[in-house]
Amino acid sequence: MLKQKLMWVAWPAFLTACGLELLVFALIDPQDLHWSGQPLGWSRQGVYTVAFFAFWGICMISSTLTAMLSSSSAELSQNSPSAPSRSDAAPP
Repeated sequence: MLKQKLMWVAWPAFLTACGLELLVFALIDPQDLHWSGQPLGWSRQGVYTVAFFAFWGICMISSTLTAMLSSSSAELSQNSPSAPSRSDAAPP
């Protein structure tokens, strides 16, 4: 089940990062990038690679938050090892 949930997060994030990469670099030339007023000095392929993994990481965080918010409280407490179940709780 963990592999399935990981793919629910990773695959949409990958596709979104691909689209974001296409959109950003259709408008920006990597050779025109500057850092602290100096040219970045990376190759185009290096900029594309670093940007893709940055976009993918950001999209994975977003997808993970979406998956967590769409889960029911029972699913979240079932997956948490520190949360006591109702049967373990002391009677009132």
